[in-house]
Amino acid sequence: MPRSLEPLDLGIQIPYHFRCPISLELMRDPVTVCTGQTYDRTSIESWVSTGNNTTCPVTRAPLSDFTLIPNHTLRRLIQEWCVANRSNGVERIPTPKQPADPTSVRALLSQASATSGAHVSARSRAAALRRLRGFARDSEKNRVLIAAHNAKEILIRILFSDDIDSSELVSESLALLVMFPMTEHDKCVSIISDPGRVEFLTRLLFDSSVETRVNAAALIEMAVTGSKETVSSSESIFEGVLDLLRNPASSYPRRALKIGIKALFALCLSKNTRHVAVSAGAPEILIDRLAAGLDRCDTERALATVEILCRSPEGCAAFGEHALTVPVLVKTILRVSDRATEYAAGALLALCTAEERWRDEAAAAGVVVQLLLMVQSECTERAKRKAQKLLKLLRDSWPDYSFANSDDFACSEVVPF
Repeated sequence: MPRSLEPLDLGIQIPYHFRCPISLELMRDPVTVCTGQTYDRTSIESWVSTGNNTTCPVTRAPLSDFTLIPNHTLRRLIQEWCVANRSNGVERIPTPKQPADPTSVRALLSQASATSGAHVSARSRAAALRRLRGFARDSEKNRVLIAAHNAKEILIRILFSDDIDSSELVSESLALLVMFPMTEHDKCVSIISDPGRVEFLTRLLFDSSVETRVNAAALIEMAVTGSKETVSSSESIFEGVLDLLRNPASSYPRRALKIGIKALFALCLSKNTRHVAVSAGAPEILIDRLAAGLDRCDTERALATVEILCRSPEGCAAFGEHALTVPVLVKTILRVSDRATEYAAGALLALCTAEERWRDEAAAAGVVVQLLLMVQSECTERAKRKAQKLLKLLRDSWPDYSFANSDDFACSEVVPF
């Protein structure tokens, strides 16, 4: 039942024994503690997490242990009551998935990290990883529990093992690894600074499995962002990432696009790799995707990448030669978000500074009106400075003034995502 709906609004009364003694709301996952009292799992876990881990909230009896036993009978009664009162607007509570326990997690991680041989096969190791992935998918609490058992280090060791010869084991370890945030700098550096590991991930970008390709790009993005180091400037890594944007798989269209754009943005943050992105075809693919339409967050990140690549002469030239670049950038201003407006204006500023023909094209697309509106709007101060510079450039047409290839001009800051 939606928490916002009160029993009086529904014209029914929730049975007392269906309510959690702590929250007084309908229980969704009733569990029984060692004192015999039943609570909703979320409520009793919150009670314990705030330091009340010695006494039962209702009986005040000491909690000798904190084992939570699912009360399946009560949960089924609550579900039947929900179904019986469906006409009154009560929604049936779903059957909760049981959380992972530390013992199972330790056993599965031990099985997964065992060396493949006579006693442990690669298939059984992959099966253990698959079960862990199922736990991780179920809840954030499970992911925290798995990560607390040194899972990321174990998974990195499995994924990049020299003797790994099972594509299933590679796929499962990679899929599970990218479910955890990669915030540890040393782990990110251990991946991105190792040429052998980067080459391995690059090969996975061209794997026959779409899921593996997407997950490889996700791990590259996480490692580059977390390490803040420059990845190998091989064109293959850009080709693999761009392929996700060029041909997003039908089974993973949204995720493939999102991960592809995030990975490309992360890779282009380094000045040393931007020329590789341009030669790999990033300008054409980015503009095509922007023209086709993306959600707000993806649009912002794609435009930020466009602005970054426009800082180099070859980037400006590649974007300028695409017939849709200027119209797409002009159309984006003030239509998506403040960030998108700022990045679009920054890219236009770089293009219009580079060549007069792009100034004429921007003016013909109606950019002057958009820029005047920007100056009077509530967008960021950086965006307004870009608009003012662009208006002055279009009005006076300064042919010798160029900072399109500079990383230092103050009006072209790109806020990291």
